[in-house]
Amino acid sequence: MSRADKELVYVEHCKGVNGLEKVVLREVRGCSAEVYLYGGHVTSWKNEHGEELLFLSSKANFNPPKAIRGGIPICFPQFSNLGPLESHGFARNRFWSIDNDPPPFPTNSSNKAFVDLILKHSEEDVKIWPHSRYEYRLRITLGPGGDLMLTSRIRNMNTDGKPFSFTFAYHTYFAVTDISEVRVEGLETLDYLDNLKNRERFTEQGDAITFESELDRVYLSTPTKIAILDHERKRTFVLRKDGLPDAVVWNPWDRKARAMPDFGDDEYKHMLCVEAASIEKPITLKPGEEWKGRQELSPVPSSYCSGQLDPQRALQSG
Repeated sequence: MSRADKELVYVEHCKGVNGLEKVVLREVRGCSAEVYLYGGHVTSWKNEHGEELLFLSSKANFNPPKAIRGGIPICFPQFSNLGPLESHGFARNRFWSIDNDPPPFPTNSSNKAFVDLILKHSEEDVKIWPHSRYEYRLRITLGPGGDLMLTSRIRNMNTDGKPFSFTFAYHTYFAVTDISEVRVEGLETLDYLDNLKNRERFTEQGDAITFESELDRVYLSTPTKIAILDHERKRTFVLRKDGLPDAVVWNPWDRKARAMPDFGDDEYKHMLCVEAASIEKPITLKPGEEWKGRQELSPVPSSYCSGQLDPQRALQSG
C-alpha cells in the first residue's frame, strides 16, 4: 500500500447543505460518493475525473420533511401513489442512523469505503402504516473501481404474527448530457405498464428506448443488467440488480418539469431516471423474514452495449 493510500480518508462524517449530516465515501483513484442521513439519500457520485454521474436539481430542497430532488431517493414502503401513503413512501423523508453493528455482509476486503445505515419503525410511522414494525438496513459501498453499490435488507419485526407487504425502488437519477441523445438497452420486447395511460400494459417494440417526449413506464420481469448509453458524453452506465424484478424509466419532459417547484425548467434535458424496483408484485414478509434488494452502478466506455452485459458476471459483493 502506498503512502498516499494510507493517508486517504475513505469515510468522512461531516455537515452538508443546511447543516444536515452526511457521509463522504472516497476510493484511492479519486472517485467519491456523498450520502445524507436524511433519507439515506445518495446525492453525489463522481468518477476519478471529478465528473458528477448523478443528477441533482439546482432547486433541490434540503429542508426536511421535503424530499431531495435527484441523486438516489429510496422509495419504501410504497412506490409512487400505489397505496395509502404519501407518494414514494416515507423512507426518503426520515432521518436514518449510522448502523455501528450491522449483520454480516459478504464483503470484498478491497472495499474500504462504505457506510451502514439503519431505519427503524417509529410511532410516527405506525400511525400511517399500522403494521409497520420493520427494520431497514442499508449498506452503500464505493468500490475500488468507482462502482456504486446499494444493498437493502428489510426485516419484519412484528410480534403479532402479521405479515406486511411493500413496494420498493431505488429512484436513481442519472446525469446525462442531452436526453435526446440517450438510449436505454436491455428492456427490448418486454411488457411495461404505462403510467401516462392509466398503467395500461404494452409490449416494448423498439430495439432500444429513446426519448423525444415525456416517458413514465414500469418494465416488468426485467433482466439483471440494463445499459444507459449517453452518446454525447461517450459514456455508458451499467445497472446491475438483484431481488428487484422491475425497472422504472422516467423523464418528465418540459411541461411537467415546469410544474415542479424543485426542478429547473430545462433540467429534464440532463437527467434520466432508471430505477431498479419491485412494483408489480409487492414483497410480503412474515414475522422474522428478511428481504434483500441490491443494485450496482458502473460507468464504462460508450462502446459497451447491451450485447456485452457480462451474462456470466455475478453481482459483486458489497
